[in-house]
This record gives sequence, structure tokens and C-alpha cells, in this order.
Amino acid sequence: MSLYRRLPTALPIAQAIEGAPALSHLSDLVKKSSAMLGDVRALIPPNLKVHGGPIQDQQWCLLVEGSAAAAKLRQLLPLLQSSLKRQGWPVEQIKIKVMGRSRG
Repeated sequence: MSLYRRLPTALPIAQAIEGAPALSHLSDLVKKSSAMLGDVRALIPPNLKVHGGPIQDQQWCLLVEGSAAAAKLRQLLPLLQSSLKRQGWPVEQIKIKVMGRSRG
């Protein structure tokens, strides 16, 4: 009899995500949001820090780091939305949310 108990082997994160339907769905949405942002990145001024956010039905959320960035991005919404539609993304509405600043 061994004094040491064998610990179970940890699953790689990708394998764990694929094995859980809810996590797999979330992973797919994150990839889709990143791809959509990549498809319109050239239309967004490089000094704006914009992150692809949640997707729900045909609504996509963009996350920005300040109200000035949100205001500028709101001006670009018609251009972003028409570009996404031309590229085949089924987006009917784009929302912009200002992320809270982390304190540290």
C-alpha cells in the first residue's frame, strides 16, 4: 500500500471547454465576437481601445475604456454595421458600453 495518493490528471482548458456544452457555446461566441471585431478593426481609429463584447441574437456589444471613446465609436456605428452586413455577419444592432476602470 502506497503512502502517496495519486492525484487525477488535469484536463487542458481547451479539452474541458469542448467537453462542456455551455462552455463550448461561450467559447464559440467569444471567437465570433473577435472575428467580427477583426473584420471592422480597420474602420476604428487606432488610438481607440475597443474590445469585442457579448453577442446575443443579432445584437453585438463593443466595450470601450472611456466616454470619449464611446462617443467617437457611436459616430462610426452606421459604417461598422454596414461593413459587417456586407461581410455576411447578421448584426441588426451594435451597442457600446464603457468598461469600468480597474483600480490598482
